[in-house]
Amino acid sequence: MQNQKVAVIGAGNWGKNLVSNFHKLGALACVAEASSSLRNGLAETYPDVELLEDYAPLLASDEIDAVAIATPVPTHHAIAMEFLDAGKDVFVEKPMTLTAREAEQLVETADANGRVLMVGHLLIYQPAIAKIKELLDEGTIGEVYTFHQVRRKLGRARAVENALWSLGVHDVAVLHHLVGEAPEKVVASGHCGLQPSVEDDVYLHLDFPSGIKAHLHNSWLWPENERRLTIVGSSGIVVYDEVAQTVTRLKKSITPDSLENRDEGEEIVFEGAAQPLEIELTHFLDCLEKRKTPRSSGQSGLEVIRILEAAAAS
Repeated sequence: MQNQKVAVIGAGNWGKNLVSNFHKLGALACVAEASSSLRNGLAETYPDVELLEDYAPLLASDEIDAVAIATPVPTHHAIAMEFLDAGKDVFVEKPMTLTAREAEQLVETADANGRVLMVGHLLIYQPAIAKIKELLDEGTIGEVYTFHQVRRKLGRARAVENALWSLGVHDVAVLHHLVGEAPEKVVASGHCGLQPSVEDDVYLHLDFPSGIKAHLHNSWLWPENERRLTIVGSSGIVVYDEVAQTVTRLKKSITPDSLENRDEGEEIVFEGAAQPLEIELTHFLDCLEKRKTPRSSGQSGLEVIRILEAAAAS
């Protein structure tokens, strides 16, 4: 894994975290960043790392195996296509693209060229999500009825992506990962307050072929910071509090025949902070070395974009 070398393209608000973690993992080859002030800051922190103003020279470079793209979302498709066509493996931050057709093109190009394409769906790599997946696979809460997700706060408003595209991508990715199938019905509603065509507040409702229903609320115009996933099953409930980093199993249900309430208490089955970004990027490097499909593959990223696109159409 130590032999894999990655160039980070874009070292802004989130890209700087990719730089830090790839450097820590011994895999950072160089950084391409257009901003001179950001490059100056990087030069002080990482004097051993090559810094470029433009990523173009990397397309033909034999010194890198892959690139990690953390530029503004509208540029993801074009940059990723250039590197996939150049025979490089690609990690692209969420959201993968702004349209499903663009995402399809990336997946098709990666497959045609035998390249690894991974999307930065960070929350999938949170150990708490792995614990929840284990609980669901074991049937701990019986038949799963509904998923309820909230991610809302007084946050940074975007000029292009709405609250769902900005905040809800992680939630949709986790939902797709845990349910394991694409929805057959997507309905969304939202409210534009700050800008005439960008929703600050969005509700998303999904119906899955298995009968599972899911509901998501995203808002950057909310008084409290809430990040929670609640999964209701026939014999129990699981609650993931992302702020507290706890997964709680509630032994509560209502019997379908007699409609009697059952309450046998609750227990915290997972607790503790983790470093999901380091886990995610270590997984990417492992996929490069072993030529395997990432957990958050280009195909899974495409499915997420399809859901978001259907929500926008709704």
